[in-house]
Amino acid sequence: MEYSSYNFRPRRKVLIVDDEAINRQLLGLIVSQQYEVIYAENGQEALDICREKGGSLSLVMLDILMPVMTGMEFLKIRQNDKQLRRIPVIILTSEADAEVECLNQGAVDFIKKPYNHPDVIMARVNRIVELSEDRELIRAVQQDELTGLFNKEFFYEYIRQNDRLEEGKKHDAAVINIEHFHLVNALHGMAFGDTVLKEVAAIIRRLAEETGGIVCRCEADQFYLYCDHHEDNPQRFAEALRQLPLELEDARIRVRIGIYPDCDTSIKIEERIDRANVACTSLRNKYNRSIAFYDQKMQETEVFHEQLVRDMQEAIDTRQFIVYYQPKYNVEGECPKLSSAEALIRWIHPEHGFLSPGVFIPLFERNGLIQKLDDFVWREAAAQCRIWKEAHGLSIPVSVNVSRMDFYDPKLIETLKEIRNENGLQEEELHLEVTESAYSEDTKQLIEVITALQKEGFAIEMDDFGVGYSSLSMLTQMPIDVLKLDMKFLRQAADNEVGIRMIEMMIRIAEQLGVPVIAEGVEEEAQVKMLKEMGCQTLQGYYFSKPVPAAEFEKLIEKEKEGC
Repeated sequence: MEYSSYNFRPRRKVLIVDDEAINRQLLGLIVSQQYEVIYAENGQEALDICREKGGSLSLVMLDILMPVMTGMEFLKIRQNDKQLRRIPVIILTSEADAEVECLNQGAVDFIKKPYNHPDVIMARVNRIVELSEDRELIRAVQQDELTGLFNKEFFYEYIRQNDRLEEGKKHDAAVINIEHFHLVNALHGMAFGDTVLKEVAAIIRRLAEETGGIVCRCEADQFYLYCDHHEDNPQRFAEALRQLPLELEDARIRVRIGIYPDCDTSIKIEERIDRANVACTSLRNKYNRSIAFYDQKMQETEVFHEQLVRDMQEAIDTRQFIVYYQPKYNVEGECPKLSSAEALIRWIHPEHGFLSPGVFIPLFERNGLIQKLDDFVWREAAAQCRIWKEAHGLSIPVSVNVSRMDFYDPKLIETLKEIRNENGLQEEELHLEVTESAYSEDTKQLIEVITALQKEGFAIEMDDFGVGYSSLSMLTQMPIDVLKLDMKFLRQAADNEVGIRMIEMMIRIAEQLGVPVIAEGVEEEAQVKMLKEMGCQTLQGYYFSKPVPAAEFEKLIEKEKEGC
C-alpha cells in the first residue's frame, strides 16, 4: 500500500480568525477533519494567540473586516515580525479588491465566502501547509542554526546556478577566518565562542549586503563570501576589518580575510574559494596584516606546491630524495671524535633541481605527506647505519626526525622497532629528534608516546631548543635524553654577554638534570672554544662539516679511524 508522506505527519494546528461565529463554526467543521482548530474573533486576539503558540501553528485563516484589529492590520504587523512571518496566512474574503493588497502584505492564498466547496477548501489548506513545512525544512537544511547564514552546500549550489544566469559577470571570492578560535573556546567557554561567531557573522552579512553577495559559515571559525566585483571592494573589506578585531570581555578577536578578486569563472566555485583560502592562509600568524589578495605570485606558488605534492611518491620510488648526514663530534679531549650523525633529507627534483627542505617539509607537514617521507628517512638512515658498521666495524648512531603528525600514528612504535630490528641495530644506535615546538601541542599525547619509545630503548633528542615554546622549566617536565641548542639561538645569544650567560645557564641546568647537550650550528673556532669551556660535550655544524651524502660521510669515518 502506498502512503502520502503527509499521512505520517502529526495533527497540525490551524487558527481561524473571524468575527462572525457562524463563519468560524462552518469553516472549523470543514478543517477539523484533519486539523486541530483554534479560534479567534479579531486580529488582536489572533496576534496574541500567534505570539503564544506561534511555534506550533501551521496556518492562519484570516478574515479581513473585523472589529478591534482588522485582518489587514494583522498582516502588516506580521510582516515586520520574523517569527510571525513564518506562519502562512490564507485570506477569507468575498472582496476581490482586497486580494492584491493582501498579497503584498504576505498572504499566500484566498478562500472565497461562502464556503460551498469543502473539498476545494481542504485541498488548498493541505497544499499551503505542506509547501510551508517543506520550505521550513529546506531553510533548516540550508542554514547554519547558530548564525543564520547559509551552509556550504547551499552556498556552492546557489553560485553554480548564478553562474548560469549571469554569465560574464565579474565576482570576488573571499574566505574569512577567526585566528586561533579554538583558544577562544578554551579560555572563555563555548557560550562566549558562540557570541563571537554571531558577532562576526553579522559583520560579514552586512558586507555581503553591501557588495551584492552571498555568505556562508563553512566551519566552526571560517566563513565564505562570494560577491559582485567592484573596484572599491578592497575599501569595503577594509571597512569591515575596521570593525574587527572585536573587543569582547577583554578577549581580542582577530580576523583575517583572503580575497580572490575578479574570479576566473571558468573554474569550479570550489577552486575559486580554495584560491581565496590560499590568500587567507598566507596571513596566518602575520599580525601586522589582516587582508591578502590572491595574485599571480600566489598562483605560481600554489601550482608549484601542487606539483611537488603530485611528484612526491614518484620521488620516493625513483630515489630523487637523498639522505644527507651531518656529523656530531665529541670535543671533551684534545682531538674531536666523531660520535654520531644527524640524517637530513634533500630532494634533487628532475625539473627544479636541488630543493631546500624549507620548501617541501612545511608543505608536507600541512598535508600529511610528512609521515611517508619520515618513514623513508628512517629506513634509509637505519640501513646506512648498518652498512657503516659492517664495513668499518664502527657504531655511528644516527638521529632521525619524528614529526608531530607521526605521534598520532598508532603504529609508530611498532614501525620504529621493526626498522631497528631489521637492520640489527642496538638500542642506542637509532636516536629520535623531536622539535621543541612539538612539545607545545597536545602535550599529554606526546609525553605518553615518547615515554613508551624510551621504554623501548630509543633515545629522544629535543631539537631546536631556544626558539618558539622556549621555557627552561619545560626541561623538568618533558621526557628527553638529549638537548640540542638551536643554531639561531646560539648565534644570537653569543653576540652579547647576557646571551652567553643564558647558554651557560641552560648547559648547567641540563647537567643538573643529567641531560647531555648538543650545540648545533657551530661555525667558528671561537664558538667551539666557548662551548667547550662551558662543558658542552658534543658539537655539530659547518666548522666540522656541512651535511653530506653517505659516500662523503664515509670519508669522515675513514679519517676517524686514522686518528688525529
